[in-house]
Amino acid sequence: MGSTRLQKVSRVIKEELSRIIREEMNDPRLGLVSIVDVEMTPDLKIAHIYVSVYGEPEEQANSMNALISASRFLRGELGKQVEMRHTPELHFHQDRSIERGSRIFALLKQVQTEEPPHDKSAS
Repeated sequence: MGSTRLQKVSRVIKEELSRIIREEMNDPRLGLVSIVDVEMTPDLKIAHIYVSVYGEPEEQANSMNALISASRFLRGELGKQVEMRHTPELHFHQDRSIERGSRIFALLKQVQTEEPPHDKSAS
């Protein structure tokens, strides 16, 4: 099975899960969640779902718990919408790359404002 097929399946699962989470999940613990990436195992039995969760650490933990506890519901809904021989198991992982990127950007900005300008003619 080629990697293009894995990419297509991943893209379809990402789009459909995003819609299901947005339109059909009514868990009050669920905050602002965005699916960043979906990686399929080569046998298409497991989908690793990477999500970005916004909010305070407690809100993030609540959102992740809501997704994990709803994984059977989400898998069932996904199976109804996507034609596959077997609907993959959904394993949710929190993606912190946006958070890390924001922190690095803030640190770079802080360093930039702290450094005095370099004057080459004064040397």
